[in-house]
Amino acid sequence: MRIFNKFKGTKGFISTWERVIRFRYMITEEAKQRTRILAFWDKHGTTATEEAFEVKRRTLFLWQRNLKKGLGNLEALNPIKRIPRRRRKRTWDIRILEELRRIREERRNLGKDKIHPLLKQYTETINLKCPSVPTIGRLISDLGGLRICPQKITGMGKIVKVKRNKATRKPKGFKALYPGHCIALDTIEKQKNGKRMYILTAIDLYSRTCFALATRSHASQTMAHFLYLISEIFPYQIKNILTDNGSEFKKYFTLLCEEKVVTHFHTYPRTPKMNAHCERLNRTLQDEFIDYNINLLFSDITKFNKGFEEYLEFYNTKRVHHAFRNKLTPLAVMVQSNQYKLSLPEECKDGWAYTKSR
Repeated sequence: MRIFNKFKGTKGFISTWERVIRFRYMITEEAKQRTRILAFWDKHGTTATEEAFEVKRRTLFLWQRNLKKGLGNLEALNPIKRIPRRRRKRTWDIRILEELRRIREERRNLGKDKIHPLLKQYTETINLKCPSVPTIGRLISDLGGLRICPQKITGMGKIVKVKRNKATRKPKGFKALYPGHCIALDTIEKQKNGKRMYILTAIDLYSRTCFALATRSHASQTMAHFLYLISEIFPYQIKNILTDNGSEFKKYFTLLCEEKVVTHFHTYPRTPKMNAHCERLNRTLQDEFIDYNINLLFSDITKFNKGFEEYLEFYNTKRVHHAFRNKLTPLAVMVQSNQYKLSLPEECKDGWAYTKSR
């Protein structure tokens, strides 16, 4: 493919184009501002320039001298780098550097905070001072990073880096627009006398309608069954699911999401605020029911779920929600939505009211 220039043969085009490129990319905005200040100085004098731009008199003469040395080219007013030509170099015993390299290679990609006690133990044996944690980070950078990545061999015989499977994250600024647009799930873990019990929780981000169920396991198969119950009980289709990166939301849970064509959003690691609605629901359930029936949870889970069912019925049908200025219940918001009205027959006036614990 050939590129034709309509200005080919025009006299002076090349030199003009070079000047345009130089003025656009080589002359900084700061140099242009200094040029305007020098012009103002030449017209209004030193006192007015100092008051208007807060520039010292000797600085103006310095800029003027640089411009004269540059034969009037504005590039001479570009700010120069102030990095020293000869920088100080970190000088540490070669034995410390070799031990740091050995630890990093033996314990793959171990962080500087974790390396520090190991390196300190070694330096004490040879009677040398151990670098601090920030210094260890700088030494790792000086040694080339010392980062090791998993590798694989392609079909063409090339060694390439193994890329991680990126999880789908919740879009920035995402907001539920109708019931079923997004349902957030999480798990509450309770321990007593070495025994663990789990409460699976879910909440619709639009109507704040909640589900919960106590179980003895929170494996991916159990969580997938919980999601299946939610999809059967809800009177509308679920579009998106929001969870953290726990193992209970893998394998069978992912297969069910693919089967039901549901987009599975993940939160970023160590970022519970991305699932704030479900985290707040967990706090409410514990403050109002779970903590007062903790003994029943470990002794008879069937009775616990029966009482939990009554509480969830109250939560969704009679307890007003702060998100709606304490005037509406979650069920009322769901019934008033257009999405809910379209999904039910005209003669039907009832909706989802409680969670069945099975």
